[in-house]
Amino acid sequence: MARLSMTLLAVAVVALLQAASVASESTWLDDKFNTHGDVRADYDKSGRLVTSLVLDRHSGSSLISKQKYLFGKFSIEAKLVPGNSAGTVSCFYLTSGPGNGTDHDEIDMEFMGNTTGQPVVLNTNVWASGDGKKEHQFDLWFDPAADFHKYTIIWNPNNIIFQVDDVTVRAFKKYDDLPYPDSRPMEVHATFWDGSFWATRNGAVTIDWTKAPFVTSYRAYSEHACVAGDGKKDCSGGSWMDRVPDDDDRVTIAWAKRNCMSYNYCADGWRFPKGFPGECKRN
Repeated sequence: MARLSMTLLAVAVVALLQAASVASESTWLDDKFNTHGDVRADYDKSGRLVTSLVLDRHSGSSLISKQKYLFGKFSIEAKLVPGNSAGTVSCFYLTSGPGNGTDHDEIDMEFMGNTTGQPVVLNTNVWASGDGKKEHQFDLWFDPAADFHKYTIIWNPNNIIFQVDDVTVRAFKKYDDLPYPDSRPMEVHATFWDGSFWATRNGAVTIDWTKAPFVTSYRAYSEHACVAGDGKKDCSGGSWMDRVPDDDDRVTIAWAKRNCMSYNYCADGWRFPKGFPGECKRN
């Protein structure tokens, strides 16, 4: 009887932990973000919150965090537009605010839609004090519309790490004599918008509005970060704060560069006729 009671107790504890996890996850949208445009919330079969951003002829949509952060680890799972997504852009990024002047910082993961059967391009970029043009682009090696995949930005005083399904595909290192985003708090954004002028083959293929509305779905947002506010920084820290690329990261970065990279700003001499950015010759 005692063994049965212990078994029942264990089952009850597991059920409570699962319920608490679902309850916690189900509130991330309202707790963490303000919404703009057509944003829809629903739940999947396991009770997880799924937030869908809708794009039509009239407007895109977005999530914008209620707080700003100075360093952190930010993750979200996304399921992108199926079929012909040419011209659409789904984004998960950090930004210090609008504009691109000398006071602007930004860290981007942008998913540039494509025609049916063609790979979706992940564009990663870093802006520091208005200095951008640091894109690495990768053809995703899976169908990002078939299921949810996890996308992560790790931002600390030493480097910025981009991950797909916990696989590191890029690391951007800080150099003391070069711009790096380490002083301006940033918001977290998830957006869905019309990028016809740029997204697919440099704007050669635009959105087919007969397929509208388009939907990108997000779930399982998480953050471990330093919250900035009232001139103070509330930061519990964590392993992400001291995270630098290890041997495994270097292996996967080399794999992504060799097999998936479709654009590297450090190889675009036409774009930089006066010489490449300083970090190019050091990485």
